[in-house]
This record gives sequence, structure tokens and C-alpha cells, in this order.
Amino acid sequence: MSALTQEKAIIAFSKLGRKLTNPTDILGDALYAAESANAWFTQENIKKSILSFAEMLNESDLALWFQSVQFSTSPKKVGLILAGNIPLVGLHDILCVLATGNKALIKLSSSDDRLIKIVLAELVNIEAAFTDRIEYVERLKDFDAVIATGSNNSSRYFDYYFGKVPNIIRKNRNSIAVLNGTESKEDIQRLGADIFDYFGLGCRNVSKIYFPKGYDIAKFYEGIESFQSIINHFKYQNNYDYNKSIYLVNAAKHFDNGFLLLKEDESLASPLAVLYYEEYENLQDIEDKLKAKAADIQCVVTQSPINIAGFDFGQSQHPKLWDYADQVNTIEFLNSLN
Repeated sequence: MSALTQEKAIIAFSKLGRKLTNPTDILGDALYAAESANAWFTQENIKKSILSFAEMLNESDLALWFQSVQFSTSPKKVGLILAGNIPLVGLHDILCVLATGNKALIKLSSSDDRLIKIVLAELVNIEAAFTDRIEYVERLKDFDAVIATGSNNSSRYFDYYFGKVPNIIRKNRNSIAVLNGTESKEDIQRLGADIFDYFGLGCRNVSKIYFPKGYDIAKFYEGIESFQSIINHFKYQNNYDYNKSIYLVNAAKHFDNGFLLLKEDESLASPLAVLYYEEYENLQDIEDKLKAKAADIQCVVTQSPINIAGFDFGQSQHPKLWDYADQVNTIEFLNSLN
């Protein structure tokens, strides 16, 4: 087996991207198995995630991305502790490690322990030189660096155990949207994807929305009407019913359209099936507020003219290769290990 080179990695990633345009061909019966093991991983959501990676791994973006990648001639062992909140959420970190010529020691989440193996097996089929760069582990040991994704609680554990090696340790983050009142029904409908894709379980899902003062909530609900079928999923409905009952018992002011609760709250992280909101007087106030909360925000979704990098409506779950989690450049971190 010939050695892995950057040229081989680029070609293999591109071929993988083309393969992933047919999720059913890649996954087959694993679609059913994954949904049976984790009811949040519906076949629709698994396919959606696969297709987002297919979109990401296009030739022009790969060529641009690899310009920033330094390929290691002495591979480092990079431990990866993956999350499992949405399908394949840890795949981007793995691709970053492999792109830099390093070895990925992968600790899979018990919530997503099938899909990543299938996709990486396809990569190895495309380019056999990746074989010795991928290892699945139950416990990390003999590593040179760590990328760990978890909660605010688990991050303290990660800091304790991995603080002495180069690391990226991710905590809870949430995504927000800013409306200015001029949005069309179609704009709001696209925003609905940022809210409801993957049932709102991802850190790139909008959990908090800022309305201009006096905004007509009915206009927002009209725009997201096409997502009503989400309430048919039993786990989502359980969350909706639970949170609705809490608000009713506590006489907490809220809005309700039958599948999404809106509650005024300063927090960024809302419960599942709930969207927190605040009203604002002017965009400068929002810009200042978001900059102050930057460490807790993953994505800003807006069409408003604020001086903060953001995503257009409907695009938060369609990141580019260089849209790194927590705005920490994973490739720069891996390059620094050389």
C-alpha cells in the first residue's frame, strides 16, 4: 500500500463527496438500523446530513480549503471525542485530521456509532492509504492532541484530563436569528429550516430569535407553517407537550401555534420545541448584545445589516469546509502540531 499524500487526500475527498450524493446507496439498511437505535435519527435527517457533506466536499471548495492545509510528514495521533446530537456531527473534525495527514483516534458517541464508520469505510475503499490513519477507540491513550466536543459539564472533565496536551475543547453553544420586520413569508420559511432541521438538536439550530419591537408574531408563525408535520414525531411531541404544560401550569406568557412555543426570555438556550425571543429597539443594540455573548453563540442567522458574520436564512445547517465550530480554526490548530 502506497503512502498517503495530500494529492491523494484531495482526490479521495472529492470522490467521497460525489459518492455521498446518493445516501441510500452508501448506507443501505444502515438507514433503518440507525433510526431503530436512535429515534431522533430519522432516515430523512440522516440523508439530510449526508447530503450536506456531499455539498461541502465539492472540488472548488476542496481546492480552496486545502490551500490552508499543511500536510504532516510525521503524523500525530489526534484523539477525537465526538458528539452524537445529530447524525454525523463529528465527521468534519475527522476530515480535518485526515486532511492534515494525521491519525484520527475516534471515540464515537453511543448515539451515533454506526454512520461515521460506514462513511469512513467508503473513504478507505476510495483510498486505501487512509487505512492506518483511522482507529476507533473506547478510551483515548497515547495521543498527541485532542479535539473533544461536549457540554459545559463535560468540558470541565475534558479540561482536567486533556489540559496538558494541545487541545480544542468545545462547550455548549446556541444559534440565534435576527429579524428586521421586512422579511417575506418565503424568508421566514427558509428560516424554519434553521429552527427545525434535526428537530432543533444541533448547535447550529436557531434557539433564540430577536424581533423588532412591535413585530407581528402571527407573521412569523405563518412563515413556518409548512413545518407543522414535525409534531408527528413522538419524541418531539413529548417535548412540546411537556413544555406547554409547564407554561400553562405556571401561567407563563407564551405563544403557541400547535408545534412551536414562543416564550420571551433573555437566555440563548431554549428547551426543545420552544423558541426564546426578545424584542429590540435598534440593530446597534443587537449588534452590541451579540458581540458580548459571542462566546455562547455558534451561528447568527439574519438578513439584517449588522457587523457580525452570519448565515442567510436556511443556511445554518449548510456550512462550508471553513465554517469551523465555535469559530476555532481546526486546520490552524492541526497545522500547529507539525
